[in-house]
Amino acid sequence: MKMFLATICITAVSLIASGCATKKYVRNTVEPVQAKVDQVDQKTTQNGQQIEQTRADLKNVDDRATNGINAAKESASAADSHATDAMNRANQVGQTADKAGQTADQAVQASTKNSQELGSLRGVVANLDDYQLQSSVSIPFDFDKYTLTNEAQESLDKLAQDVKADKRYFIALEGFTDNVGAKEYNEALSRRRADSVERYLVERDVPLYRVHMIGLGEAKPVDEGRTREARAKNRRVEVKVYSADQATAPLNASK
Repeated sequence: MKMFLATICITAVSLIASGCATKKYVRNTVEPVQAKVDQVDQKTTQNGQQIEQTRADLKNVDDRATNGINAAKESASAADSHATDAMNRANQVGQTADKAGQTADQAVQASTKNSQELGSLRGVVANLDDYQLQSSVSIPFDFDKYTLTNEAQESLDKLAQDVKADKRYFIALEGFTDNVGAKEYNEALSRRRADSVERYLVERDVPLYRVHMIGLGEAKPVDEGRTREARAKNRRVEVKVYSADQATAPLNASK
């Protein structure tokens, strides 16, 4: 019995010793593998972090590239806009130059026309010494008025009819006012009175180039008095017809 118990004890001790040896073996075998696994896991984590960093870097590069492209597009658009503005300004300058050229042409034409008219007038009044006063009439006006009365129109009708037979003549119109009112106003009023007479004569087929008018305001009063009658005499347009036909009459008779 004792031998049996001893055998059991020896066996148990052997099994225990054998179990301890197995655990140590397993531990010595597994620990290096676990270390390798841990190293691989750490490397994997590092690789994942590097991959994420690379992705972030790539995203930053892409963002910068996109921003650069957008900036380049904006610069190109701005340059195109500036070019368009410059072209528009150039067109405007060209149009202004064209208008200036047209204005210059018109000025030349007007100057030519004026020269022709002046030449014609000089031809009509080639020698003022030949022109003598042929007839005259005084056209009266109401106070502060420049419209023609019926009597004034009748006088002008007769004058227009008489000059139709003349070849070389001109008509001088001198407008006047009384001394009531401001000087500047009276000068303007005297011109309007002379202009009314001029228009009436032109409407009666008197050539415009033969009529010369001026407004003299309060100047040259025919009556220095201060009465109503004196002032009425000064509100007038003096119409004077000058003719040179009598100077050329002997020449025409000799022919």
